[in-house]
Order: sequence, then C-alpha cells, then structure tokens
Amino acid sequence: MVGAGQLARMTQQAAIALGVDLRVLANTRDESAARVVVDTRLGDYRDLADLMEFAKGCDAVTFDHEHVPTEHIRALLAEGHAVHPGADALVHAQDKAVMRERLTAIGAPCPAWARVSALADVEAFAAENGWPVVLKAVRGGYDGRGVWVCSTPEEAREALDTGVPLLAEAFVPFEREIAVLVARSPHGQGVSYPVVETVQKDGICVEVIAPAPGLSEEAAAEAQHVALTIARDLGVTGLLAVEMFATASGLVVNELAMRPHNSGHWTIEGARTSQFEQHLRAVLNLPLGSPSLTAPVVVMANLLGGPDPDVYSRYEHVMANDPGIKIHFYGKDVRPGRKIGHVTALGTDLDEVRARAHHAVTCLRGPVDA
Repeated sequence: MVGAGQLARMTQQAAIALGVDLRVLANTRDESAARVVVDTRLGDYRDLADLMEFAKGCDAVTFDHEHVPTEHIRALLAEGHAVHPGADALVHAQDKAVMRERLTAIGAPCPAWARVSALADVEAFAAENGWPVVLKAVRGGYDGRGVWVCSTPEEAREALDTGVPLLAEAFVPFEREIAVLVARSPHGQGVSYPVVETVQKDGICVEVIAPAPGLSEEAAAEAQHVALTIARDLGVTGLLAVEMFATASGLVVNELAMRPHNSGHWTIEGARTSQFEQHLRAVLNLPLGSPSLTAPVVVMANLLGGPDPDVYSRYEHVMANDPGIKIHFYGKDVRPGRKIGHVTALGTDLDEVRARAHHAVTCLRGPVDA
C-alpha cells in the first residue's frame, strides 16, 4: 500500500486476520501506519525509482491516497506490476474535470459544470446556471480545501487568483449528503454496503450514520446502482466511495474516492466485512465478503484534536462510561482540528446511538477552553 496514513494503519489490522503480509511506503517512520507495520519502506511516492523498488516482490500494489502521479502508475503497470485501481480508473479520483467528463458520458447524475480559467468564464457559467458558483481545484483538495462557494464575481476572482486550475459547478441545494461504498474485484464481482448519511462541518466529515435514516428502499437501491455502475464503467478494482447529494429532484454525484474511505470506518464493527478487509479481498482477487450490517443502527463520529492534547487521560473515562463504544486512535500527534481517531457506537435506537457517539468524542476532545 502506497501511503502510510490511518487508512493503511487500519488495513494492517485486516491483513493480519487474512494472513496477508502488508508492506507500506512511508515518508517517515513516525507516520500512522509506519508505527505498526513491520514491512515499512521509506521513500517518496512522487519518485518513480522509489515506487519501482517498493513494488518488487508484491502481489499487488494499492493506495491509501490518490496523489501518486498517474504516469508513475502507468509505468508500474508497464513493468508488469498488478496495480489496483489502475491508472485509467484512478485518474477519475485524481482529476475532477476528467471525472466530470466521464460521469457525464456514462449518464451518471452530475451538476452542470465547466472548465474555467478566467473571470469571464465564471461569469458566463453563472449567467446560465446562477449564483452561487462552486469553484473546485481540478487536482488536490480534501476535507473542504480546494473548494470555493462564490456568491459574487469578486469572490470568484479570489479563487482564480490562487493560480490553481479550476472547474465550475452549479451549486446544488441538497437536503443531505449520502455516500455509497462499493467494492469490485478484477474478475468483476461487485458488492455494495448500505447507503450512509454523512454529516459535514467546515468541510470535514464529523459523523456517519448507517444506514442513512429515512431513506426509502427504492432510493437506496438507486444510489447503490449508480455507485456499482460507476465502478464497472470506470474499471475500478478495490473500493470506490461515491459521495452524493440527495436533493428534492434526485441524486447528484459529488466526489469519488478509490480507496478505503472515511464514510466506511463504521464497517470495522458495524459490517460483517470491514471496508479494509474488503479492499484487500478485492485487490487480491479473492471472493468478496458480506457487506451487511451487524446492528440495526451504527454511528461513527470522527475525533478531531482539541486545545488539550492529553487525549489519553480521558479515554479511560469514556470506556468506563460506555463499555460498548469502540475507540480507534490513529497514532497521530494531537493538533486542534486534526483528525486523530474515531469512535463507533452500535444499537437499535438512532437517537440513543448518536448521543453515545457524540458524548464519547466530546469527552475525548476535552474542555473547549483548556
């Protein structure tokens, strides 16, 4: 696995049970996965020589982020390495303009969009689609970074002045955000997890509810069908997370990720097969596991660092208060706003399960005025 963040760290847990030897490529020894994976190699994912050396002897190469240069992935494939997802698929998670072009071509539900390079382009787009206009960095951007919701030409100019290649999208008046996690193996087997609702704050996912409350069977089936169709038509191997807007007139695809995803962390305790095990099964072309729920309601809440870094002085209280809560730490230094872990609660009553998850992360984060 190229990358040594928390996704690789949690993949290691699944690899142990499967009897899979996981190797990770890390920048430094203190990265999240490098702290727990024995076969950690140091190198730069942007350096082709480092990638080639890293891939030697591996049955499959996969990723915990989308930042490996597309041309390097093509070079690995040309040398005979099994890479999942391949370059032709992964580019759709790396380049938002390529993604929009392809999704539009296959008939996936998308907002109106256009490439823009000057203020006149944005104003022309707004004249046709209205303000506000959402400007997005074509490459890069995560957790709200690289996205500008512009209500005026002046705000659009500020985004254009960054010099980052941008595309414009029509603002979607959504009712809520949902996500569908699917897996697809090289021989074409596919499975879909239940549709979840994601709750965002300041561009960062803070809560995931499985299954998405109040979503009809027909709407859930449609969302799963959209995600599985995208996985098939883009040739995805491994996991695909499809983030969508639920609107009064239907679904709109927002973003794609081709790796384990924050919207799927609940599956460690909440599904028969975790997303991390499923990803390993898929990239190794093993039969896929059951994605079904282990409880009627599962809530995952992200733990963001607060002003008091001494998280561990509080987690004994959290465990004693609620023995059923599950805490996951990522081995990261605590900084305000940094994603340092998550908690998962399971049960039968949505309000009660949400309250338990919220109480746990609030206690772990510590006093606001510390």
